[in-house]
Amino acid sequence: MKRNKKSPGTEPLEPDLHVLDEALADNRIARASEWQLVRWKFAKHKLAVVSLFFLALMYLGVILAEFLSPYDPRQPQQAYMFAPPQALHWVDKGGAFHLRPFVYGLKTVLDETTLERKVVPNEGKSYRLKFFVHGDGYKLWGLFPADLHLAGVESPGRLILLGTDKMGRDMLSMIIYGSRVSLSIGLLGVAMSLLIGVTLGGLSGYVGGNVDIVIQRIIEFLRSIPSLPLWMALSAALPTNWTVMQTYFAIVLILSLIGWTGLARVVRGKFMAIKAEDFVMAAELDGARDLRVIFKYLLPSFMSYIIANVSLSIPHMILGETSLSFIGLGLQAPAISWGVLLKEAQSISVLATAPWLLLPGIFVILTILAFNFVGDGLRDAADPYAKV
Repeated sequence: MKRNKKSPGTEPLEPDLHVLDEALADNRIARASEWQLVRWKFAKHKLAVVSLFFLALMYLGVILAEFLSPYDPRQPQQAYMFAPPQALHWVDKGGAFHLRPFVYGLKTVLDETTLERKVVPNEGKSYRLKFFVHGDGYKLWGLFPADLHLAGVESPGRLILLGTDKMGRDMLSMIIYGSRVSLSIGLLGVAMSLLIGVTLGGLSGYVGGNVDIVIQRIIEFLRSIPSLPLWMALSAALPTNWTVMQTYFAIVLILSLIGWTGLARVVRGKFMAIKAEDFVMAAELDGARDLRVIFKYLLPSFMSYIIANVSLSIPHMILGETSLSFIGLGLQAPAISWGVLLKEAQSISVLATAPWLLLPGIFVILTILAFNFVGDGLRDAADPYAKV
């Protein structure tokens, strides 16, 4: 028997894998929630992801500052004044390689030219770097007594990776402790600005009328005043006998009262655009009050945008505290913040002797850049017209 030949065009078609992948991707996107879309789009911004990881490490240092710091930054060490940063070594003078890095000891010598004491390495003594070492005592979170530190060397050795200041205090420990103040001020300040900006901006855009006119005139008045002179004037009015904690919260309040205007303008514009939507009118007909409509129905509709805006506002708060402390109108010693540490680097003669005192400024720059990159990533991810 003769086999029937297949007519042309009846062969089974092989599936196009590329088309199937696109179909599956479209199906996944169609079923995804708004926050899933934001997360997927943010993950494509590699620089923002790296910056977010860096900020997570910085805030981990805020939480575990006592454990991560090699020494107590409040204890001066006169024998190590202006000690330069130590280098980690893996090869000793004899050329032998060591798996565990070590640092040389330190000694004080007299410079015959300037007649100044200088701290120099003592290559006759070496100390191996160890993890989880016992050292200066502290209270973790002010509750749990402990003396365990992440890294260090055995006594009488000294681990000074970033040098010391004029009182012999370890710069690395002070930078870690200073991050607790500088970074927390950014979060607290933005939290207060968020509350004020969302409330007043929401009322201005949703209620309108005379309420809108009054709030907008207040915003225009505050925005017409240069920020730095206004910060300086308010900071100079603070009583000099206040404690560090009182000054800290006063600085947060000053920065918040000035930083809410931009967010209020954004919220007002968004509310004016969406307050006529059906879901808002349905809430009003159901008898919901103005504040309930604002916080339960209007804000969630563009919460991702607010988060992006807030992440870009935190650097301004950090720079505000750093600037005020640097010029002597913010926090003062014995408080430890990045601005207070940079204040010690104002003298050119000190910088010529100890340029490592500018290292807190490097951390300020890296943190500001990281927040800006994260804010850019969140802003792009919150864009409803951006492709996933």
